[in-house]
Amino acid sequence: MKLIFEKSAAGRRGVRTAPTDVPRISIRTDLLRQEPANLPELSELDVVRHFTELSRRNFGVDNNFYPLGSCTMKYNPKVAEHIASYPGFADLHPLLPQLRMGGMLTQGALRVLHEIDLLLREITGMARFTTQPLAGAHGELTGMMIMAAYHREQGNKKTTVLIPDSAHGTNPASAAIAGYRVVSIPSNENGVMDIETIKQHLNDEVAGLMLTCPNTLGLFNPHVKDICDLIHSVDGLAYYDGANLNAIVGKARPGDFGFDILHLNLHKTFATPHGGGGPGAGPVGVKKKLVPFLPVSVVTKRDDGTYALQYDRPKSIGYIAPFYGNFGVVLKAYVYILMLGKEGLRRVAENAVLNANYVKEKLKGHYRPAFDRLCKHECVFTISQRMAQNGIRAVDIAKALIDKGFHPPTVYFPTIIAEAMMIEPTETESKETLDSFIDAMIEIAEQAENEPEKLKAAPTTAVVCRPNETAAAKNLNIACS
Repeated sequence: MKLIFEKSAAGRRGVRTAPTDVPRISIRTDLLRQEPANLPELSELDVVRHFTELSRRNFGVDNNFYPLGSCTMKYNPKVAEHIASYPGFADLHPLLPQLRMGGMLTQGALRVLHEIDLLLREITGMARFTTQPLAGAHGELTGMMIMAAYHREQGNKKTTVLIPDSAHGTNPASAAIAGYRVVSIPSNENGVMDIETIKQHLNDEVAGLMLTCPNTLGLFNPHVKDICDLIHSVDGLAYYDGANLNAIVGKARPGDFGFDILHLNLHKTFATPHGGGGPGAGPVGVKKKLVPFLPVSVVTKRDDGTYALQYDRPKSIGYIAPFYGNFGVVLKAYVYILMLGKEGLRRVAENAVLNANYVKEKLKGHYRPAFDRLCKHECVFTISQRMAQNGIRAVDIAKALIDKGFHPPTVYFPTIIAEAMMIEPTETESKETLDSFIDAMIEIAEQAENEPEKLKAAPTTAVVCRPNETAAAKNLNIACS
């Protein structure tokens, strides 16, 4: 029996090329292949059907509901894709001149970079942005390098960064790469970083704090301003992980809470494509005293109304990415912000919070909420006691959703919740879609109690059903037969 990808048939051909009039040349025999290339032999129809079938196995936000918690997999407006494909943007080369001969070709792109800087300042309460970072984690590292540069100039001997135990895993990694020791601050009984514990770790060696607010449990920390004030009392800097800005965009500004540095995931809050390894964009904004440390270069508007890149920045942390970052991604976010405007952005946050709480209330009789109180953009569940007694785990719930036609939510994160299932519906999903998802989750919960062994066999409709993911990660085999 042939494997799924072994479709070759000897002698079959998809295309015949016309005879060439290019003269033949002699090639040294030691450079010639000793054995045939063993290329697949297929008809054009075979090839078309193969790749069409593969495309139907892809799952994305254009196919169905994608409730990944902490990832904000919202719909990407097609108008933004269309505008990003304009030749005046898509065909630009980053080495085209900014001014003088040919400068007219780049002025539009530079204006976009300048204006999204102004827009993001207004949205977040920061003084200036760089759009260079190529992803959220890249933005984190940029922000932490700016923090380190500030302390070096101040002559501060800072060694430590405080991070909550519910943080995204990239937070401690970024702080460590920037040269800091990480101290994890536990969450309290309300699911937020404990302010009294922060006070116990506060000293002159604290360089700063990294905080996601709302956090990965979907909870807003009501003491966030007090926390920032505490960090400032030891000349530390407060860093805002903007991964969850979708919950408060247009309603509150991190800069007004007291944060000094932040990064934004444009693919999360501002609806640029997400997944597949990129391209991404993680712009970083800073308060006024940190502007000199931003990466080279920054876009400036000249007195004559033209735009140019400024390179003379002696305190800068240097280049973070080639040229101007992932310009096409930044452009799509720019279009999205202009389309929605101030009131539209507010509705994004309101509807995202409404949808998350709707899902939580509908499901809490079937799954245990990690914290049964008002959440923001996402809600976190764990399995019920009866499910646990039947040997059901979060992964079983996730796999069963595949058979229902839904992408699973995030499972086993945040790690402080056993058997966590994190659901983020975003603002773009309709009530009908959410109701279908809720019905599927309830059916799975009932099966978990009545037919647990059958549930453990899910998914039964996927091409690959239950691989041992841990073994695959630890014993990676990329060899080709």
